[in-house]
Amino acid sequence: MKREQNIQTLTDHSLSWDTIIIGGGATGIGCAVDAASRGYKTVLLEQADFTKSTSSKSTKLVHGGVRYLAQGDIGLVTDALRERGFMRKNAPHLVKDQRFIIGNYKWWEKPFYTIGLIMYDMLAGKRGLGRSFPLRKQKVIQDIPQIREKELKGGVVYHDGQFDDSRLAINLLQTATEHGATVVNYVKVIDLIKNESHKITGVKLRDELNGQTFTLYGKSIINATGVFVDEIMRLDSPGKSDIVRPSQGVHLVVDNSFLGGDTALMIPKTNDGRVMFAVPWHNKVVLGTTDTPLNASTLEPKALEEEIDFILQTAGNYLKKKPQREDVLSVFAGLRPLAAPKKDSDKKKTKEISRSHKIITSASGLITITGGKWTTYREMAEEVIDKAISISNLTYRKCITRDLPVHGYKKEVDRKQFQYVYGTDFDKILDLLHEDQTWSQPLHPEYEYIAAEVIWAVREEMAMTIEDVLARRLRLLFLDTRAAIDIAPKVASLMATEMDKDASWEENQIKEFTLLAQNYLLVPYKQTNE
Repeated sequence: MKREQNIQTLTDHSLSWDTIIIGGGATGIGCAVDAASRGYKTVLLEQADFTKSTSSKSTKLVHGGVRYLAQGDIGLVTDALRERGFMRKNAPHLVKDQRFIIGNYKWWEKPFYTIGLIMYDMLAGKRGLGRSFPLRKQKVIQDIPQIREKELKGGVVYHDGQFDDSRLAINLLQTATEHGATVVNYVKVIDLIKNESHKITGVKLRDELNGQTFTLYGKSIINATGVFVDEIMRLDSPGKSDIVRPSQGVHLVVDNSFLGGDTALMIPKTNDGRVMFAVPWHNKVVLGTTDTPLNASTLEPKALEEEIDFILQTAGNYLKKKPQREDVLSVFAGLRPLAAPKKDSDKKKTKEISRSHKIITSASGLITITGGKWTTYREMAEEVIDKAISISNLTYRKCITRDLPVHGYKKEVDRKQFQYVYGTDFDKILDLLHEDQTWSQPLHPEYEYIAAEVIWAVREEMAMTIEDVLARRLRLLFLDTRAAIDIAPKVASLMATEMDKDASWEENQIKEFTLLAQNYLLVPYKQTNE
């Protein structure tokens, strides 16, 4: 994927698109894969970097939603479990079986959760990842050595999916590109174009890197901008009431010694009625999440002190080794697009609002998709493109994504090192070493990343900034923020040489990234001198 080439494609005024997709998160990217694989002329536009907002900041789970089962939303759970199966089948290098244990501290919990999770398995059917069953206390301790033993009576094991969200997004973008889609980051839709019948026929864009503006025309315009859908809807209909209210989810990342094994811990009911997880991810542990209603959306939300305290306290209630603020390697916050309450009497706690998705078609023909989650991205995309076909005079073509292998597809990978996320692309990264042997050098003494991965991110994955590389290509900002700050100068130097940038670009990039990275830390940190 080459941004410069794709920008050139956008400036070709002779082109008319079948589908113009606004939004480069999970839903928009899914729509691009679906539309392009059906053979439609497709373009995807993202105002920042792909998955910059919500879709890089998930709990890293591909799941049916055990708590939705408890709420009686059987349809949502069944759909998600089916889609989990498709994700596992089509991207086995990124989506894996993750073993979970619910620790039981009251006598009734073991039979209660065993029955519920057996029902969960039944809903998954042949796409199940493993059988749920009760465990004795000693087996629970063996599997999660750091679980709190006091009053522990046993546990229940179950299986769900685990993945790397931004890496899957990159592979899906590559899949879409291989089917003819044009995908571009750092282009913002600033206006919608309508004909004399008030139907949308195109969009006006601004290149956020150089300020250039241009226009695209298409048969179908899809608004898949997540928590920002209302901004696009107001371009279509000024004064329109919001349909989305953001809910913030915060995660803390700590060393894997806090669990002591490869099995995840699921806390089914915290003191305020939520579900919380401690999930192994890239040799660290992700703790979360929260569900805090906010009044405004931002590309870079910040964790609130009460959210941080809630996660630390709740994790500390269930782990021998209670995590402290200084133990946190990274903290990240994402926003979920939940349905906005129409009036005060409609307001519910965010944990009670359905995560099912909605598709809205305006009088102008704008299609807006909101809600949902990573697990159901493919199903949502199929429904959106079906809707686009029905209202935009597109020639009907059948969806093929249920059985479409994702770029990088590789059945067996070694998950002990980060490089498994590249699937079949890692051999191509190693081939870069024939060009420059110094690219084999590690970026950080404690991590296995090598310089060639930065070159690959720039050449093949449209990384334009240090943040793009360290947050959403290598994931180090999310895994160990201090380490990410330390290697920022090396990454800047490699990128500047590859992209033909000058010393001032390097300096600005390091400064901007270091400032951003402070938001991912609970204790301020300065780059070490090398």
